[in-house]
Amino acid sequence: MINLPSEIATSGGMFLLGLAQALILLALAPLFSGISRMIRARIQSRRGPGVLQDYRDIAKLMKRQNILPDNAGIVSKLMPYVLISTVLVVAMSLPMFTLASPFGAAGDLITVVYLFALFRFFFSIAGLDSNSTFANIGASREVTLGVLVEPILMLSLLVIALVAGSTNFGLISTALSTQTWNYPVATLIALIAAAFAIFIEMGKIPFDLAEAEQELQEGPLTEYSGPAFALIKVGLSLKSMVVAAIFVSVLIPFGAAQELSISAVFFGAVFFFVKLLIAFVLACVFENTLARTRFMLAGRLTIIGFGISVLAFVFYLIGL
Repeated sequence: MINLPSEIATSGGMFLLGLAQALILLALAPLFSGISRMIRARIQSRRGPGVLQDYRDIAKLMKRQNILPDNAGIVSKLMPYVLISTVLVVAMSLPMFTLASPFGAAGDLITVVYLFALFRFFFSIAGLDSNSTFANIGASREVTLGVLVEPILMLSLLVIALVAGSTNFGLISTALSTQTWNYPVATLIALIAAAFAIFIEMGKIPFDLAEAEQELQEGPLTEYSGPAFALIKVGLSLKSMVVAAIFVSVLIPFGAAQELSISAVFFGAVFFFVKLLIAFVLACVFENTLARTRFMLAGRLTIIGFGISVLAFVFYLIGL
């Protein structure tokens, strides 16, 4: 076994590991978005764009000029940077390659929930700030979807945190990696509820039209162009990867490195990306089995997920 340098065991070394994994996800976010679009097109018997199309779109946008409405405020200018920075912090904090959280200060369930809330807040406010009717509608629907899905995600993760005895993602992944669970029924049902919420957060049908210009996610972005729009597209793709990474790294931590060695971390990274790719493929296949529905009916579907998360909490209370 080849051990990592001694400084990797320090907080500074773990911080560098978290930074490295966040930058890797940032570089691969357009690729995974392209894979999702390609799979969707093949299922629908279309040729569709290539897997590298998002990289080409981002490169073109980076060469263009930023244009914002004359009445746009500081929120519209800051939003792209807030979006990508909040998701990068979450990506740094997740125990992706190892069971330990590289960025312990942010690797907490409560911190991550607030960071995602900050992401949605700036995303929605920027749509209102542009004074565009279509952007305002997209922003209001984004807020509505957040109200519907965030309680499911928070309650399901809370049950898992109670089972693990900690809100730290590293300790949660370590607890779930053991062969025996203290509350197996509650944990299993909470995992199902969390998977349901993460599927919604990835912007899939029937909760969003994840093709080209998405109804909800692209609505608030009507007035953006150039490099700012490129940053937002990367941020949205990165968020989809990060929420999926929460499920495959924290909630399904099998294959993650249990020791800080080069070989263990390498194989942990390989296992992580294999699990992440499988999650993306399954999400794409599943969404294409569903029919597009009216947005106002989304609440009837999310109430099912909330009921499942409540059921998990009840099973935890009775000790199952």
